Amino acid sequence: MTNPVSRLLSATWPARWPLQWLPREPWAGQQPTYRDASPSLIESAVKRAGARPSGNWFVFAASRAIGGSRPVGVQVGNVELVAWRLPDGTLRVGPGACPHLGAPLALGKLRDSQVVCRWHGMAVGEEGRFGWLSYPSHDDGVLCWVRLDQLGGEEPTDRPAVPARPAARRIDAVATMTGHCEPADIVANRLDPWHGAWFHPYSFSDLRVVQVPQESDDPAADRFLVDVTFRLGGALGVPVHAEFTCPGPRTVVMRIVEGEGAGSVVETHATPIAPTHDGRPRVAVIEATVATSGRFGFQLARRAAPLVRPAMTRTAARLWRDDLAYAERRYHLRTGRP
Repeated sequence: MTNPVSRLLSATWPARWPLQWLPREPWAGQQPTYRDASPSLIESAVKRAGARPSGNWFVFAASRAIGGSRPVGVQVGNVELVAWRLPDGTLRVGPGACPHLGAPLALGKLRDSQVVCRWHGMAVGEEGRFGWLSYPSHDDGVLCWVRLDQLGGEEPTDRPAVPARPAARRIDAVATMTGHCEPADIVANRLDPWHGAWFHPYSFSDLRVVQVPQESDDPAADRFLVDVTFRLGGALGVPVHAEFTCPGPRTVVMRIVEGEGAGSVVETHATPIAPTHDGRPRVAVIEATVATSGRFGFQLARRAAPLVRPAMTRTAARLWRDDLAYAERRYHLRTGRP
């Protein structure tokens, strides 16, 4: 039961303030959401997302994770990749195995614009040399993408469909986690906003889904609208009006449309990676948070961005420790596999 002081503060707290006082309520005393969280509605939204084209583009890393001092090895599906930057900062991505004897190029060294293999000194990076050819790649300033036509199997496009983000006065951070499920299970988790305040009471409260998706050819119209308060710790929170959309088959975007931080986005990208030795699927969840605000305090936070980003990353990782369990459970229930 809410104590009298908490009730008084909640009743007298100025509604115009971005921070609101949250009365403490028992977790089990929340309004149940199972009646609204229709399994068929969620599954339909997941299927529509899966049918949207991606142009064969896959997110594989944060932009900051690929530097110009050493090559970086990554995997997308069963494709081994090596990524690095040219002296002018241009992203380069190609096959991760040396064409000579298959050595991992990620263990090599950068020289000029090429990767020198550690096993026998073969230098690759020049198109067509020794049969080595790069893949189309794109750096959007927050995330790195690669186009793999053999894996995507769709009509390729010149550029990925990068979600709209705040253009200025922003802080971005990227968190990467790995789970044993498939991209559709990650998308399904995000297209069930009703679980937020129940499964993550430390982060969300007063969550209400005010609009559910309507089948549409326009991904922007096929959306959830949610009223929710983001908890900042203790009894303070920030109420916002947010939307969830799927611009592609492996991407879910949460955007604040009204309230503090309007325009801020959280992009969740689900990228398949190589399965385990016993055949269990794996997926990399690469989540980019791009926050913005016109308030003076946010400008101070931007100046301290290197200190703020780790906190943003820890927040995303805490949520996904729970949500990966949700997604892996969904995979188990729908496939019967462990």
